[in-house]
Amino acid sequence: MNRLTTSQGGFDLARFPEHPRDPFRAWDAADEYLLRQLEGIDGAEPVDLSGTVIVVGDRWGALTTVLAGHRPVQITDSYLAQRATLANLARNGDDPDTVRLLSARDTPPERIDVLLVRVPKSLALLEDQLHRLAPAVHAGTVVIGTGMVKEIHTSTLKLFERIIGPTRTSLAVKKARLIFCTPDPALARTPSPWPHRYDLPEGIGAVSGRTVVNHAGIFCAERLDIGTRFFLNHLPERSGRDRIVDLGCGNGVVGTSAALANPEATVTFIDESYLAVASAEATFRANLGTDAVADFLVGDGMADVPPGSVDLVLNNPPFHSHQATTDATARTMFHGARTALRQGGELWVVGNRHLGYHTQLRRTFGNCTTVAGDPKFVVLRAVKR
Repeated sequence: MNRLTTSQGGFDLARFPEHPRDPFRAWDAADEYLLRQLEGIDGAEPVDLSGTVIVVGDRWGALTTVLAGHRPVQITDSYLAQRATLANLARNGDDPDTVRLLSARDTPPERIDVLLVRVPKSLALLEDQLHRLAPAVHAGTVVIGTGMVKEIHTSTLKLFERIIGPTRTSLAVKKARLIFCTPDPALARTPSPWPHRYDLPEGIGAVSGRTVVNHAGIFCAERLDIGTRFFLNHLPERSGRDRIVDLGCGNGVVGTSAALANPEATVTFIDESYLAVASAEATFRANLGTDAVADFLVGDGMADVPPGSVDLVLNNPPFHSHQATTDATARTMFHGARTALRQGGELWVVGNRHLGYHTQLRRTFGNCTTVAGDPKFVVLRAVKR
């Protein structure tokens, strides 16, 4: 936990879940720059926050916590960001009811007076968010985006201009930059292109030639990534009434493949992204029908799965948290999988060879075998003894 100092006071903030060894703060220079802009910097007038304030993409709740006195609405695709926000509000003595938390799938407020956008890593997610919010923006809406310089590109600015209105940027401060956008109510907008559908290639097991549905912001939303392709070619061949979890499911193609290969199995799709779980359900339904049985959970890994209830976990863990490289998510997933698995249950993991997941799996499970590998990827298997 670290302390963010602003003109409104100091705030104790942490990411979620909070790891004692986690070196990363719950905010960065882009958040600080935006807060200073709202307060009025270099003689500028402070922004009037008395109307409906929307905070989009607040990564760990820092912006929402500092602005809690203005009763903001937070919109995020991240379950973990919501949990971080609630935890940070609590540790700073704020009533969580002062903040309204919405997911990226929820309907936004009908009127927006101040729109604050933390620019996401995914340009597609930004595009979809702006399309959803544009109808509630009016001529007097203050629209400010923020991000690190490496996160803001010409394509980022063009999206704001195409969907909201004329756009300009600030000078860079501590490698952060602001985006100022003037809403144009007369702007003609094309509909959002999301969700996106495509057909899978042949030669990848049970899902060969099948349809995938991707909402905005999902990893490799327009094509099958090579790591998942490798995994699909080496999934375990099983039969019977297995309980299978597609952990970090993304668009659900791995869990859907397992369900197609073993119709007696029950698959649970889990991700911390609301749009990922929506994609997984759409992919599953497109290929197995509306009556097929499966569970779709937005949550913190395996936290909501009963201990000892699962036969097989399939996992392609992320190794980035926004712009930072970290194995914290993978470690959490591995420990959660071990708890959820029954005795003899298996965790199958695909990952880049250089990440060295075999070391963590041996530490967690006491065993790890290599199922398949190529110069870039490896599929690993760990068994709960």
